[in-house]
Amino acid sequence: MSKAILFVYGTLKRGGHHHRLLADQEFLGAAVSEPRYRLIDLGRYPGLIPDEATGLAIDGELFAVSECCLAELDDFEEVPELFLRRPIAVVGWGVVWAYFWNREVPAEARSGGRWPFDPAVGTDRREKPVQ
Repeated sequence: MSKAILFVYGTLKRGGHHHRLLADQEFLGAAVSEPRYRLIDLGRYPGLIPDEATGLAIDGELFAVSECCLAELDDFEEVPELFLRRPIAVVGWGVVWAYFWNREVPAEARSGGRWPFDPAVGTDRREKPVQ
């Protein structure tokens, strides 16, 4: 059975509120994206958006995920209404899958490269449209 490599950056990470959805999948390790993205704070969870101009490296984790689990995650992430599963460039791994926010970015949304946001690292409050 083929497996997809999935980059997770929020509540699906180990210790996150929704990690149970990945608990039986193969954890491959901590990972970081190329600096072409940004996480936005959506309250209870983050959203990933592309940001080629001023993007950040996103901290996350990689999992080898079965096709069945991936389909369940698509339902959980409300693809395509809230999120889209799209390719992301991950340092040392090339292109893998991640869930990207598929709605407008709230005007006052904080953003950064790690979630939950660390005030010591700083955040950026600029608006960035989803592309």
